[in-house]
This record gives sequence, structure tokens and C-alpha cells, in this order.
Amino acid sequence: MRSIMTGTAAGLLGAAALSLGAPAPSFAGTDAAARSSLTYCGVDKATGLAVWAEPAGSCAAALEVASAYTKAASSKAGAPATILVGATTWTCQEHQGDPNPYQECVTSDSGGRAGGRVVLTS
Repeated sequence: MRSIMTGTAAGLLGAAALSLGAPAPSFAGTDAAARSSLTYCGVDKATGLAVWAEPAGSCAAALEVASAYTKAASSKAGAPATILVGATTWTCQEHQGDPNPYQECVTSDSGGRAGGRVVLTS
């Protein structure tokens, strides 16, 4: 009887531990290292989507990019958009995630090297 109670208690504790974990954003085509480099910045006020930024510390710019992309995307229905925030040009578009789609905006420096990245998820 004692082993049944112990087994049941262990099973319940395991189930509770699994349910406490917060879901991580899932982006198709990205590896775990790329996902871990994103910093959560808050929510886009117009869409309610979560805004993530890379590099860390660029949340103010990421929220501006999310807002500008939301305005540009509303008139283009899923087509890639090029937006200008400050003096920086961003290229944004929707990607199929696993399972939900997500939006991503990227910028590069004049040499074509990756600059920043903003991701919007539901």
C-alpha cells in the first residue's frame, strides 16, 4: 500500500512540475541558441503581440519597430514590409512558426552584417 501511495505522490508531483513551466516562444527554422538570445520587451499596444528583441537592451527600439510594422502590415496583408525607424531601415515579414506564425523584422549594417532583430509572437 505504501509503494502505491509513494508512486501516486511522485506522479502528481511530476505532473505539477510540468504544468508550472512557462511556454517558450517557438520559431520555426531557428535553433535553441538563437531563441535564447532574444529578450522579452513587452507587448505591442496595437496588436497585443509579445515583442522580443536581439540584442538585449534594445527594447525601446524593438517596441518602436513593432508599432511601425503593425501600421505598415495592416495595409499590405502579409506581404514583406520595409519600415524606417529613426535612421534605421528594417525588413519585416511573417514566418510560419511551430505551431503559430510569427512576425520578424531584421536590419543589417552597411556591410550586410546582421544588426538587430525584432520578433512578434502571440
